[in-house]
Amino acid sequence: MLPLPILILLASQVCFTGSDLWARSVMAQHGFRPETFLSWWFLGYSTLRTVATLGQLYGLSTIALGRATGVLSAISVLLANALGFFVLREILTPAQYIGVSLVAVALLLLAR
Repeated sequence: MLPLPILILLASQVCFTGSDLWARSVMAQHGFRPETFLSWWFLGYSTLRTVATLGQLYGLSTIALGRATGVLSAISVLLANALGFFVLREILTPAQYIGVSLVAVALLLLAR
C-alpha cells in the first residue's frame, strides 16, 4: 500500500487532470466569454481545483519536494495520455509511448 501523502497527491492530480478535461470540453463548446465563467460549471470546476490544491499543499508539506513534484509530474503525464487515448482518441508514436512507459517506471520508483 502506498503512503497516505502519496495517495493524496495522486488524488489531487486526478482532480486537476479531470478538471482540465472538463474545462477543455466546456470551453470548446461555449468559448472564452464572460458568460462561460458566470455559470454553474465554473463553480464546480473552481471547487474541484480548490480541493486539488489543498491536497497538493498537504503532499508538499509532508513529502520531500523532489519526490512530491516527481510524483505529480509523472501522474500528470500518465493521466493526460490515458485520457488522450481513451477519451479524445489521440494516438502517439511508438517512441512517445516508450517515453510514457518510462514515466510510469519513474512514478513507481518515486512512490515507494
